[in-house]
Amino acid sequence: MKFDKSWTLFLDRDGVINSRLVDDYVKSWTEFEFEAGALEAIVQFSAIFGRIFVVTNQQGIAKGFMTEQDLQVVHRQMVTAIERVGGRMDAVYFCPHWAKDNCGCRKPRTGMALQAKADFQEVDFARSVMVGDSPSDIEMGYLLGMKTVFIGAGNAPPHTDWQFLSLKVLALIT
Repeated sequence: MKFDKSWTLFLDRDGVINSRLVDDYVKSWTEFEFEAGALEAIVQFSAIFGRIFVVTNQQGIAKGFMTEQDLQVVHRQMVTAIERVGGRMDAVYFCPHWAKDNCGCRKPRTGMALQAKADFQEVDFARSVMVGDSPSDIEMGYLLGMKTVFIGAGNAPPHTDWQFLSLKVLALIT
């Protein structure tokens, strides 16, 4: 598939951009660690895709492990690090709610992607790619008609269009 500036890239955060903490949440910048090759991949994607967004479930806020302000600091530092190496992130969207709340913004629901489209009207879900490491990421992309990329080993969830071991490997073929 040929991507260009008319395409939008949606990225999950934990397990895709940064290392996922097992049974924990990234609560501060000191706990944030980019996945190997993720920064370089985002730089490459920045030259190809018209828009790039992060869409991330962050129920650690609802659980009281961190505040929205703590998360905003992490996201500002992440974006700064990406920009420092020549990449970009157009916006970061997050869901702070409990999974049990059944809110409209928590993946697999589509609220974060719909907010991105409201903020950036040129977004066309038929010309968008959702990259994630969980079934809820893939399901959100599928529900909106996006192409889907599963990051990880093992069996990919239903509705996965492509599977790669990392963002770095995806960048190699893009």
